[in-house]
Amino acid sequence: MSLLPSPRVLVGITTRNRAHILSKAITSALTQDYPNLQVSVIDDGSTDSTPALHDKFPGIEWRRHEQPHGIIESRNELMQNTAADFYVSLDDDAWFLRNDEIAVAVEHAQRNPKVSAVAFDILSPDRPQPSRRTDSRNVAIFIGCGHLLRLSAAREAGFYAVTPGTYGSEEKDLSLRLADLGYRIALLPGVHVWHDKAWQDRNFFPIHRSGVCNEFVMTLRRCPIPDVVIVMPLKLVSYLWFWLRRPSFFLAGITGVADAVRNTPMVLRSRKPVRRSTFWKWKQGGD
Repeated sequence: MSLLPSPRVLVGITTRNRAHILSKAITSALTQDYPNLQVSVIDDGSTDSTPALHDKFPGIEWRRHEQPHGIIESRNELMQNTAADFYVSLDDDAWFLRNDEIAVAVEHAQRNPKVSAVAFDILSPDRPQPSRRTDSRNVAIFIGCGHLLRLSAAREAGFYAVTPGTYGSEEKDLSLRLADLGYRIALLPGVHVWHDKAWQDRNFFPIHRSGVCNEFVMTLRRCPIPDVVIVMPLKLVSYLWFWLRRPSFFLAGITGVADAVRNTPMVLRSRKPVRRSTFWKWKQGGD
């Protein structure tokens, strides 16, 4: 039984050229057994048949960007333009497996006011076996494809930070800033979201390039002094080792490093490191 009467929940889905699979995400949100729920979809510049889905789902809010804005800006737009109490982020290639996941996550957040985010237990083609529902546990980050955010906490943290790359490390960065404000992130084992990952639609060069760039940007912004002068070179060594074992990623990775270097002046101007105690506790898993 909920401790408070049905807080308002916004389910936000950002999509681009996924008309063939988007319906599954929307349907899974609409069939959730939760009474005070709105679903909003941002069509981030799709060039496929995504607009044709509007008539199939007339009860949801549709927004469209004629030019792509990216995941970070789109999620911020959804969170900053709602009166909801909680924001559920669902990727366009992800869906709930039962009808009670949002209700379970909201109830947990209500019972635990210092929980700023609830991470759903993500299943995928490379991790398909469902888990039994057990007690929640604290984790360092939530996964972007399926999570719940307490919007008052996200607002206090400043929502997602703008990054040079369009993808990668945005959840890490927000999770770290939430931890620095004294909030926790709770994982709900067995409360599943399926992430199909839509591998056939993915070009891994820009994904890895953007991820490497944003990882260095996040570290430079948030890592305290003097630790940053050690952590940054170690991160580069870690990537070099990764590329030695997976040489197909080398060019994309080095290009991502160059992107980060090129954006260093902007990153330094926006640098807001967290406390050392927060940073190292978060690096160790957030417990």
